[in-house]
Amino acid sequence: MPSTLALSLPAKGAPFTPTTIERRPLRDNDVRIDIGFCGICHTDLHFGHDDWGATLFPLVPGHEITGVVAEVGAAVTEFSAGDRVGVGCMVNSCGQCAPCTSGEEQYCTEGFVKTYSARDRDGTVTLGGYSRSIVVADRFVVRIPDELELAGAAPLLCAGVTVYSPLCRWQAGPGMNVGVLGMGGLGHLGVKIAAAMGAEVTLLGRSPEKKDDALRFGAARFVDTRERAELAGLAGHFDLLVNTVPALLDVDAYLDLLGLGGTLVNVGAPGDPVASYNVFSLLSARRSIAGSSIGGMRETQDMLDFCAKHGITSEIETISADRVPEAWENLSGVRYRYVIDIATLGAP
Repeated sequence: MPSTLALSLPAKGAPFTPTTIERRPLRDNDVRIDIGFCGICHTDLHFGHDDWGATLFPLVPGHEITGVVAEVGAAVTEFSAGDRVGVGCMVNSCGQCAPCTSGEEQYCTEGFVKTYSARDRDGTVTLGGYSRSIVVADRFVVRIPDELELAGAAPLLCAGVTVYSPLCRWQAGPGMNVGVLGMGGLGHLGVKIAAAMGAEVTLLGRSPEKKDDALRFGAARFVDTRERAELAGLAGHFDLLVNTVPALLDVDAYLDLLGLGGTLVNVGAPGDPVASYNVFSLLSARRSIAGSSIGGMRETQDMLDFCAKHGITSEIETISADRVPEAWENLSGVRYRYVIDIATLGAP
């Protein structure tokens, strides 16, 4: 079995440990990727802390992966050695259900196989991108356009497509008022992408020091959500609210900001997923509450091509592998995504 260096959490509460892990030998439809960069997602912390009670330890996190193809299997025709590629949150699915065959593998009826902390269809446990290399089936590999540098593109593989997918689903564009709740790793890309689609974008957040950034990314305004008078002035204003906040919110307060037929779509995943709302907040204006997962493989490639066309990448701080524990402690303070330079893990 080929081996590679990785950062691993041996058990819940244990510190990161540099280690050697095994990757499977190349199958006919596999792509072996030399990883250049891997973003740090809030989901990594949820799994590392076992917030949802389903983490498979030892854990190698990381599902915002960019790098270069090192080798391809005999049946692979879309990729070749040297190609710039990426891997996001999925590495397998049944491939046969209606969502899979329609290009929405993220909603696979049997459940997609996560890039890490999941049991693959052959029974092995997946290990993610905090590592020097990875082997992935070709249908779960995307091409990184030449216009995007690999480090800044890494967070697009999760954070980017997570906001792109609902913006497409609810047809964000000219004449539409879109609010983005929170401006962290997801939210800042939500602002950039929604603005590039032509929507009028408002950033709703609790960090006034990010106002200038929000306006620079394309927002028409910044609203401090602690200023209730400001919020009240936006009652009925929005067609779509994209909630990127990984914490519980006063749902009714935000539903009041939606106009007739408006939708609050949740993409942030809180540690405590239980929320409540008053049903009359929905009935009064035919409002909806929705959720959206990442994006399928076709949509992920579309997102990358869209971002290349509009010059969109994540705002990042690139760090060495030895700074990962520090980054986990300060994840809410980064502007706006930590990305690990995987070369600092040492020689493969």
